[in-house]
Amino acid sequence: MRSRAPLAALVLLCAAGCLVGPNYRRPEVVTPPSFGELAPTAPTAGRSDAVEGGTPTAWWTTFDDQLLTSLIQRTARANLTLQQAEARVREARASRRIAAAELWPQAEATGSYTRERTSKNGLSVGGAGKVFNLFQAGFDANWEVDVFGGNRRAVEAADASVEAAEDDRNAFLVSLMGEVGLEYVTYRSLQQRIALANQNLAAQQGTLDLTRRLFSAGLAPELDVQRAAAQVATTASTIPLLVQQAAQAMHALSVLIAEPPMTLREELAAVGPIPKPPAQVAVGLPSELLLRRPDVARSERQLAAQTAEIGVATRDLFPRFFITGAASLQSVRSSDFFDWQSRLLSIAPSVSWQIFSGGRIRGNIALQTATQHEFLAAYEAAVLQAFQDVEDALVAFSHEQATRAQLEDAVRANERAADLARQAYAQGLTDFLTVLVAEQSVFTSQDTLAQTQRDVALQLVALYKAVGGGWEAAPPMREASASGS
Repeated sequence: MRSRAPLAALVLLCAAGCLVGPNYRRPEVVTPPSFGELAPTAPTAGRSDAVEGGTPTAWWTTFDDQLLTSLIQRTARANLTLQQAEARVREARASRRIAAAELWPQAEATGSYTRERTSKNGLSVGGAGKVFNLFQAGFDANWEVDVFGGNRRAVEAADASVEAAEDDRNAFLVSLMGEVGLEYVTYRSLQQRIALANQNLAAQQGTLDLTRRLFSAGLAPELDVQRAAAQVATTASTIPLLVQQAAQAMHALSVLIAEPPMTLREELAAVGPIPKPPAQVAVGLPSELLLRRPDVARSERQLAAQTAEIGVATRDLFPRFFITGAASLQSVRSSDFFDWQSRLLSIAPSVSWQIFSGGRIRGNIALQTATQHEFLAAYEAAVLQAFQDVEDALVAFSHEQATRAQLEDAVRANERAADLARQAYAQGLTDFLTVLVAEQSVFTSQDTLAQTQRDVALQLVALYKAVGGGWEAAPPMREASASGS
């Protein structure tokens, strides 16, 4: 035992020592001083400008639409795919507890009772044909002393994996809220387009009635009647598809809140306006973007976890040290079981070292290192993609507003032209083709404007997603109803 004591002492002294493998350092990223596409490129009247500063957290409230806010809140509480992401967070946390348990001794309580009769015809210790009892109870313990830090690297990797899972949940939440915004804006735009189609259908029906009266009075040819009837039928034919698409958007919203597809039919029945952007849109600073974008944070945490995995693999190059011990009571008589002389103690330090593995260990280290390089490249790509997403969303949001401004002018001009054409036709001052073209131009420009109003709102939702807004304002993650110890 004396010869083993120095070895055990050395092992204990080294336990808090070195950590094999590289230490992780967060990659340095150079961020631009400002977003390049912030300068307005659309007319200032009626536009919404993106500005630096501020925090784009509960972005849906900027639309001032209570139903949109309610849908996003319900989605964040109930969405089933989000619950899967949250379950993965709990899985990562449980895996971390398993990894951390390897740092501590593992102890097991044992107890047994044996009644034995020795053989008269066999080789027996203590005499043949004897009957005796054996009572035994105690503890067995085993501890791997983490001299070179392999287990600590495993815990380090598990810690980073937990944070990566949390960031993955937040990244999905950002996308999920954006999807709710997309479906809601799409639904409202389809309602507006249906209303516009019905409005134009009524106007075209009035024109058809006028041509029929003029034809009956001999003041217009049948060609005018047939052209007017064709225009009415063409406009009417566009409505069923719009109704179908609106129903599908409503179904999608219902499923996003974890309800059957028809759940929101009554709640969304009333025609509502397309959500309008606020006067100013806070996008934050470029230096804050990498902290807000959970997908970038997830990529960085995955890199940290993989760096620690190199240390876990490197640990196999070195010896592993163990201490095994036992303490128990053992007696052949129950009356003596708790006697001090019944004690049984043992301690056994040991060492294990793979001195030959055919290159497997170094191959594994090379594998983990190559994977780390892959994650580093993925992180750098995620950073660049984040900045591109913001710049793309900024320029799209700005130019969609410019398009909307031009279309608003076009709608006003087309509506005035259609009124003048109908008046002139009723007075016999122009042919019906002029009326037909004017009314079709009104319908086309109004429908295009409604789609552009939708696109302006959708580009704003995309901008909020690009800057990583929303997850901070969501309800906290659900915990499991029952957790293990």
